[in-house]
Amino acid sequence: MQDYVRRILNSAVYEAAIETPLERLGALSDRLGREVLLKREDLQPVFSFKLRGAYNKLAKLTEDERRRGVICASAGNHAQGVAYSARRMGIRAVIVMPTTTPSIKVEAVRRLGGEAVIAGDTFDDARLHSLALCEAQNLVFVHPYDDPEVIAGQGTIGMELLRQHAGPIGAIYVPIGGGGLAAGIAAYVKFLRPEIRVIGVEPEDAASMRAALVAGRPVPLNEVGIFADGVAVRQAGDETFRLCSELLDGVVTVSTDEICAAIKDIFDHTRAIAEPAGAVSLAGLRKHAGELDRPGAVIAIASGANMNFDRLRHVAERAEIGERSEALLGVTIPEKPGAYRGFIRLLGDRAITEFNYRIAPGASAQIFVGVRLKRGEAEKQEIITLLRESGHAVVDMTDNELAKLHVRYMVGGRVEGLSGEMLYRFEFPERPGALLRFLEGLRSDWNISLFHYRNHGSDFGRVLAGIQVPPDERVAFDAFLDDLGYAHWDETANPAYAMFLGTH
Repeated sequence: MQDYVRRILNSAVYEAAIETPLERLGALSDRLGREVLLKREDLQPVFSFKLRGAYNKLAKLTEDERRRGVICASAGNHAQGVAYSARRMGIRAVIVMPTTTPSIKVEAVRRLGGEAVIAGDTFDDARLHSLALCEAQNLVFVHPYDDPEVIAGQGTIGMELLRQHAGPIGAIYVPIGGGGLAAGIAAYVKFLRPEIRVIGVEPEDAASMRAALVAGRPVPLNEVGIFADGVAVRQAGDETFRLCSELLDGVVTVSTDEICAAIKDIFDHTRAIAEPAGAVSLAGLRKHAGELDRPGAVIAIASGANMNFDRLRHVAERAEIGERSEALLGVTIPEKPGAYRGFIRLLGDRAITEFNYRIAPGASAQIFVGVRLKRGEAEKQEIITLLRESGHAVVDMTDNELAKLHVRYMVGGRVEGLSGEMLYRFEFPERPGALLRFLEGLRSDWNISLFHYRNHGSDFGRVLAGIQVPPDERVAFDAFLDDLGYAHWDETANPAYAMFLGTH
């Protein structure tokens, strides 16, 4: 730790970065019963803490290395940090970005003077291409997290926190992608104030550091969720793992809905819109601070605000679920006049956020209903009990990913006499030809019987597809899915499908 504290104290970040404010979140502090503080790294010149590590690394280069130029692979904040830093120092910067990178981020790099090279369908492909260019052009590679100078640059946030809040601190919650920010903050804080808990926070579907801590070494994840793309790292770094395994007091994982709720909290207080990765640590604080056995303030890092505007719809839809202020229910009611009115009466004066229904043959009908909650989980269970005691079959869809992503927009699509239908969720890269590759791989006798897609403004599109596959061809279909290479989930047995989309 002494070496890292020395590096942090001697860092050059303030030639480019600013000391960001530490703000009190009043409403959340009142709700949690303890002081909640937010470190506003979204206010950096490139709207992310990544500027600190990138600038510190470039500032430590020799004159020969500066003349050679630098290169990195990134689809977001590290790219902008490197480009911004290189322009200030007059250094050539090559930024390799995958083809799925949103145009807003590519243009931001070019506007900052970086040479954006688009290569590969995934970040791993872009990284390999950057390493090849690095060797071919004799450039200096700038790692996004697994580098001592990068770690030290990020660690200056820890130095600022202890100076800005001299009183008791119970815990600092830090987002983890590759681990550079967590390692840097923990090295400084644990050296000076070892009683403070430093808690890492990761998305549930991109928990590379937690996997490394369980395995005892960095290990690659089989799949990486892409909602919080700024922390969507397949494998933790070697040096960051070494530091985090020694210094962190734990890792908390959070869901997409919990991240969206944290984005809403930040907006409610600051009127700033955090990117998903930028709100990860606050989501972890919200989830874990009630279990903390240390007195004092709790601090979260608002690590970035490079949000694509078209993602806001998805965030808004999921935020209320994340803060447990909305319940999504599948309810069976009698298919007769007055049934709808009777159902609404049961809910009383509770606000209905959505109601999806289509007339169906038979004595029963299924409705998909959203209900606003004032008392969270307890109130949801009261509603479910009330409906069941009134004779209605109820399925809780609040945490059903298929229902939230697709079915709520498709209610009423059940078909008579459809045979052999299998239902799959897919994640397609948002690039030309991805859907065509899927369709061309289907055999002509495999009929697409259902299809739903929504663009959530991310690098991947989410698709729901029903495909009619005879039982004796399931092996061939499984082979097709393996060859396709896209992330996919079999949802044929999902109750949301059975209630609203399945065959009679």
